[in-house]
Amino acid sequence: MTQPLRLGIAGLGTVGAGVVAIVQRHAGLIAARGGRPVEISAVSARSRGKDRGVALGDYDWEDDPVTLARRPDVDVFVELMGGSDDPARAATQAALASGKDVVTANKALLALHGHGLAQMAEEADRLIRFEAAVAGGIPVIKALTEGLAANEVTRVLGVMNGTCNYILTRMEDAGLTYDEAFAEADGLGYLEADPQLDVGGIDAGHKLALLAAIAFGTEVDFAGVELEGIGAITIEDIRQAADMGFRIKLLGVAQMTGRGLEQRMSPCLVPATSPLGQLQGGTNMVVLEGDQVGQIVLRGPGAGAGPTASAVMADVIDIARGIRVPTFGLPAARLRKVRAARAAVPAPYYLRMALLDKPGALAKVARVLGDNGISIDRMRQYGHEATTAPVLIVTHKTTRAALDDALAGFAETNVVAGPPVALRIESV
Repeated sequence: MTQPLRLGIAGLGTVGAGVVAIVQRHAGLIAARGGRPVEISAVSARSRGKDRGVALGDYDWEDDPVTLARRPDVDVFVELMGGSDDPARAATQAALASGKDVVTANKALLALHGHGLAQMAEEADRLIRFEAAVAGGIPVIKALTEGLAANEVTRVLGVMNGTCNYILTRMEDAGLTYDEAFAEADGLGYLEADPQLDVGGIDAGHKLALLAAIAFGTEVDFAGVELEGIGAITIEDIRQAADMGFRIKLLGVAQMTGRGLEQRMSPCLVPATSPLGQLQGGTNMVVLEGDQVGQIVLRGPGAGAGPTASAVMADVIDIARGIRVPTFGLPAARLRKVRAARAAVPAPYYLRMALLDKPGALAKVARVLGDNGISIDRMRQYGHEATTAPVLIVTHKTTRAALDDALAGFAETNVVAGPPVALRIESV
């Protein structure tokens, strides 16, 4: 009889409990598709007595995840604790050193330590699989490492944080302010314990760095990701973007250029009729562009017990089948260390500013743009407030460097009240 594949699961939160439920509910289906039974030997979590909605009495309990990772009756260590450092890092290293394969949903761990862990896995002739770490139930890692393996990937972009997409969607659909939509998301339990991980773009930036490493054959470089969150977006921006046929999304974009690897996670305007523009609520979407296939669009739930646990078990089943793929698609020694490049591909930009009610104020702003080689495509002025007039400008294509020079120049005109909002308009 074929020997079962034995799991040790560290972390029994929403995802961990979801994995246990799938193993229990679909044992026959998993065995048929994986070619061998999959069983759970032992589990570990911070609290032993907590009710997690699944039966755990048949499994051994380890208080220390490192001890769990070293157990002789564990073939695959499933790391679902989260966090970029110990105990997740120590337990993962212990598992690899003990000859275990690793399946993880931990994007922060891999974004910060992925290259070293990939090297360690290959030296031990072991695997690290992490489909669940990026975009929940969407099989984007498999698409890049396997389905598009014959393509030169030219660009990766997408909405990779469901919480931010929920907030922006609610602002548009319900006319909520940012603070109101944030509070609603928090009340529904959508936000991380540190909300800045979500709304600051950090969580999505981790995911983008992992996808970029696979897509372009480079070492993971989270430090090279330009990060900008959604905290400065107002209901006025949402409405004015909609008025022009756009929607605002926290958009990740990665592409290789002659100057190095561009990785940016920032609010952007996208056409309302595009697939990304139509994305609603907490759903994720990743767009992959390759030289042979053109554009591939992957859409689905980016979080939650079922979708994320499904992705974990997809990796487990691949290990049961004997599928062996390097962590980032190429052997770690062949991953290139490349320079991080600031976004320089020209694009149109959306500018919102409040002009003081002074003669010639608009002319001064237009002059600053012209002096920096930036031409105006569209401009709208909205109703006067007490002493200022809101002005919206859409530029023709320009570089971010030229725009930054213009933004600095606005401060010297003495007609712009407060810092302007500048958002890139991305073609998709």
